[in-house]
Amino acid sequence: MTNSKQLYVAAALLALTAQALAQQAGTWSIAAGVTRIAPSVDSGSLSSPTGVGVIQDAKVDVASDTRLTAAVGYMLTDHINLHLPLGLGFRHDVFGAGILAGVGKVADTRALPITLVAQYRFMEAGAKFRPYLGAGLTYVRFYKERGSTMLTALTNPGGPPTGVSFQSKLTPTLQVGAVLNLNAKWFLEGSYAKTFLKTRGTLSTGQTIDVGLDPDCFTLQLGYRF
Repeated sequence: MTNSKQLYVAAALLALTAQALAQQAGTWSIAAGVTRIAPSVDSGSLSSPTGVGVIQDAKVDVASDTRLTAAVGYMLTDHINLHLPLGLGFRHDVFGAGILAGVGKVADTRALPITLVAQYRFMEAGAKFRPYLGAGLTYVRFYKERGSTMLTALTNPGGPPTGVSFQSKLTPTLQVGAVLNLNAKWFLEGSYAKTFLKTRGTLSTGQTIDVGLDPDCFTLQLGYRF
């Protein structure tokens, strides 16, 4: 074999080895892109000011939000990846629904989902395309909640502004996604996750409303391994 052929063979073997090693146990990765969180809202009715019963069909809806996000990953084995999404929180507007439909925004809140997912990646470590399934836990922290002037007009007309708070929760998350390896270092990753989240909103008037959010989470990111 000539020297030039030997060099080509050696280079090809090194490239294949690098690609395989890039997805094996002990590999770290970072990624950045966009995430959209879309709540699947199932709202209860607002409780009455007297604390007895509810105002029938006085419900809410919650808007989606899209933000820049990042993620850190660590390959625990050739097939199991620990995935930690990173972000600065999402802003969700809360609107009237049911008999309150048409009144506009009644509140807004920030939500910071803190999630750790264990992913099982199919195919071999050197595969170009690796689908995966994931499961983990998410702690959703609500903060900077604000009631609107419309909420005050509805619940405490002529009085001080109505405040609102939402209960933070620890809840399960399921995930499905795939990684497309562009080369030994760079990759594209897309995923869909479902978080099973229910919370309770409490107004400063003492009224409450239970809301099922169960958000759908769509993420697309460009990543780098090291």
